[in-house]
Amino acid sequence: MAAQAKTKRHEEIVEEIAIPENVQVSLSGAIVSVKGQKGELKREFAYPGVSTEKTNNKIVLKTSEVTKKKRAVIGSFVAHLNNMFKGVTTGFKYKLKIVYSHFPMTTKIVGNHVEISNYLGEKSPRRAKIFGNVKVTAGKEEITVEGTNVEEVGQTAANIEQKTRVRHRDSRVFQDGIYLVGTE
Repeated sequence: MAAQAKTKRHEEIVEEIAIPENVQVSLSGAIVSVKGQKGELKREFAYPGVSTEKTNNKIVLKTSEVTKKKRAVIGSFVAHLNNMFKGVTTGFKYKLKIVYSHFPMTTKIVGNHVEISNYLGEKSPRRAKIFGNVKVTAGKEEITVEGTNVEEVGQTAANIEQKTRVRHRDSRVFQDGIYLVGTE
């Protein structure tokens, strides 16, 4: 019979996140509001057994149960908070490049959609949804997606890219499309 290794169990998990300067944080139950020069973001941080508190210039995430799941949830909460801090201070910016060799594509913003015309010679335009409070600028060769919420900016960029995915053709020959080329 193999000897069992003794592991030291921690009594609780505590994670502290420093609040950057020029950022205001307010806590209302499990809803965290972050306000900065670029805007305001709100998000609910609720999970059974995980508490969120604001002390001095820090946000403290705690749990008394030490499990892999609780450790993962706290790690996710830390990542979300850091993304919120970055979003309200500097913002997020994705750049997409318009590439075509067969048919010249044109893009324009119509309401809360990006309209892609003449993709592979198609007669009807394709429409990609713009999520939330995201600013999209379409040029002749480049599309810029900017905003404070990383999830909304990323989803909008993904929607634009997916609308020009090559299907039912040889992707080595038909490389037309809109591709993500950089983030800031």
